[in-house]
Amino acid sequence: MDEATQGSTEARASGGGRHGPISQKEGVYEAIVAVKGTSEFNGAVTLSDDERTLVREALRDGFKRGEIAYAGDLPDDKELFTYTSGLVSNWLRKDTRLSGGVKYTPKHPGIRAGSGDESIKAMKSLLTTVTDPAEKLEIQKAIDARTAELKPQPKPIKVEALPEHLRKYLH
Repeated sequence: MDEATQGSTEARASGGGRHGPISQKEGVYEAIVAVKGTSEFNGAVTLSDDERTLVREALRDGFKRGEIAYAGDLPDDKELFTYTSGLVSNWLRKDTRLSGGVKYTPKHPGIRAGSGDESIKAMKSLLTTVTDPAEKLEIQKAIDARTAELKPQPKPIKVEALPEHLRKYLH
């Protein structure tokens, strides 16, 4: 990274008088602004390979200096550089300042339902220890039931708010 870009990125990432580290989202945005030299983007931001490398280096350096928030202990440089790759891709999609104003919608919403649930984790562990097919089926049914409980339920439709000609599509 050239000195001008590094200095600009450091100034931005240091928060200009803010207390504590900035969020990872803000760190990505500020690193991209520093590398691109502008905060005015026409449409979604695209990065060349060289620009992406500069952004990732700025993020890595910001993490190491404690200027960008990171929960837990920082991984080694190689793992951190890999982490920043996903971080940049993530925020290029999700940050509307970088995505051309397009709001991110996940392709498979709810696919992670239950991934943090202790009960499901325990049942999945139990499932790996059981060999009897009937017992496996019973445990899998319990996992499926718990996963269904955790999935967000669709919001009820206000029938009176629907135009009359669309009410026929209600089931």
